[in-house]
Amino acid sequence: MSHDATVPAAPAADRLQGRKPASILAVAAFAAFLATFNETFLNVGFAPIMEALSVDVSTVQWLATAYMLGAAVMVPVSAFAYRSFPTRPLFCATTALLVIGSVIGGLAPNFAVLLVGRVVQALGTGMLIPIGMNITLEVAPREKLGSYMGIMGAMTTLGPSSSVILAGLILAVADWSMLLWVFAGLSLLCLIAGAVVLRDIAHLTHPRLDAPSVALIGIALIGILYGVSTVFGGSLPVAAGAAVVGVIALALFVRRQGTLAEPLIDLRPLAIPPFAVGVVANMLSLVTIFAMNIIVPTFMQSALGTPPLVASLTLFPAILCSCVASPLAGRVYDKHGPGVLLPLGFACIAVFSVLTAVLIATASPVVLALVYVPVICGSALIIGPVQSFALSKLPPELNPHGVTVMSTGFQIAGCFGSSVFTGVYAVVGAGAAAAGALPAAAAADGMLAAGVLVGVFALIGFFLALWIRAAARKPVVAATAADGAPASAEPPRLASIMKTDVYTLPTDATVLDAMELFSQLGVSGVPVVDDAGRVAGFVSDGDVMRALADQVPAFKTAWSFIVERENDDFDRTLRETLSLPVTALATKRVMAVDINDDLGEVTRVLAENHLKKAPVLDGGRMVGIINRSNITRYAIARYLGDTEGAPAEEPAQAWD
Repeated sequence: MSHDATVPAAPAADRLQGRKPASILAVAAFAAFLATFNETFLNVGFAPIMEALSVDVSTVQWLATAYMLGAAVMVPVSAFAYRSFPTRPLFCATTALLVIGSVIGGLAPNFAVLLVGRVVQALGTGMLIPIGMNITLEVAPREKLGSYMGIMGAMTTLGPSSSVILAGLILAVADWSMLLWVFAGLSLLCLIAGAVVLRDIAHLTHPRLDAPSVALIGIALIGILYGVSTVFGGSLPVAAGAAVVGVIALALFVRRQGTLAEPLIDLRPLAIPPFAVGVVANMLSLVTIFAMNIIVPTFMQSALGTPPLVASLTLFPAILCSCVASPLAGRVYDKHGPGVLLPLGFACIAVFSVLTAVLIATASPVVLALVYVPVICGSALIIGPVQSFALSKLPPELNPHGVTVMSTGFQIAGCFGSSVFTGVYAVVGAGAAAAGALPAAAAADGMLAAGVLVGVFALIGFFLALWIRAAARKPVVAATAADGAPASAEPPRLASIMKTDVYTLPTDATVLDAMELFSQLGVSGVPVVDDAGRVAGFVSDGDVMRALADQVPAFKTAWSFIVERENDDFDRTLRETLSLPVTALATKRVMAVDINDDLGEVTRVLAENHLKKAPVLDGGRMVGIINRSNITRYAIARYLGDTEGAPAEEPAQAWD
């Protein structure tokens, strides 16, 4: 049988200074909600803005285009900022940009000032999502990463969807400037929450900011995104020229990153296939949200004459269901991985996006709302799990850069979804109208074309999901070689070298049971396991001693058992304390590894968290325990075996 598994909390927990991960997550999730909420919140007020400020549609569209470009440029800078400045001041400064931009816009006397305010908002938004995701990765227990990212995914889905509804409600009773004042209030609330709850949890490495890299990636993103956003509604030569300049700048940026000791964005995450495929799958899912949430209410209002509020409320059931589906998807991911969720999510999008486009011209708002639910819930099943899957394949030092790549993909997906699909809708509709179709029929043709295109993108995502499911079933090396190339994989060895007959305590054990186990077996701590075999906590003799010192006034040290044994008050309070359930004093957050993890990844987890041993989980259930010295012995035996021409196999019970 094994020795005890000493499982201290991760270093990030030490920096939480008493704050629970759930409270930190709440702030990060609120920030993610605000950032995505603001993507489309002001767009609903374009019509009254045009009337009030006397601008045309091509001019007012710059509120969306400039916002998108400003946010996209700031995303790559977020990785530098997160490693350069303390977390709480950085978060508050970023959120303050949202407040300042909203106030400028709310007071704007003309369109130019409003545009300035919108750009200031964008500078904060571009950094807020990456910062929130990095905070989540820092505080999320490894075994609950899917659940935490599921909540973040729910906010990503809820933000752009709910903004359409809230904006419709506000515009029904107030003018467009109220949109900015409401958002200023929400942003101020987020700033205050961050100032109170957050602590400085990031590992500051103070990297050097490479100005040419910032300029190149800014030109690249502006060129590509401007080209995409104007290809349907502007000059085709100008759009193509902007895109070409952007692609050239992007190529130069990638080349420069390979020559820098401290690149602005470390591109090594993209050399890891599961991460790269996960980024693409995430973008395909996000495209669905941005595309469908714009073209569905647009068609209902312009072609069917549906009141704006009714059109917005048609999306409401899907929003509610997605808020429930995202956290549930995270829990399913924690237990079973992405194998079922991702194909199911993309299948729902592919089928029901086309069905929505077919029925929208004839179905009632109630029927349409029900058909629309699987479209948005399909995205909810994908976003959190696929982000968890992709980021879990990166070593911690690449997490900020992985988050930057993921967040940049978010901005590109938002641009693509809002521009390309609405462009297809408009172009096909205009073509049908030119051919003699009635306005409603022409718009229906455009809607059908856009819906089918969404279905095609979802079908591509479905095949990527099948690849991810296959990849999740085999170990993937999360580390990378020094030159940026993925390290070579080796078969999983945890099942053969871990110890399976492990000392544990059941969840219904008492403190006395724990003391007896420590005394009889000579161990200093054991995992607490429930009836299903899942780790519910970890208890050590130090936990017991601290509990006794807190509850029994006469208890000073373990020697008090001897000197106070004739003390009746001591005996009575001691018996009461020893009868407490062990779960009352067990550490709830336990650092564990998965049975499918690569040995290199397991070694890194143990070393970075100063662990000698850690529980091994299979689908959330504890199946053994792994000791750092066993991995060392296996590695040495493997090396000696290889040098002699044949690998040395480690026996199953390789323990002290």
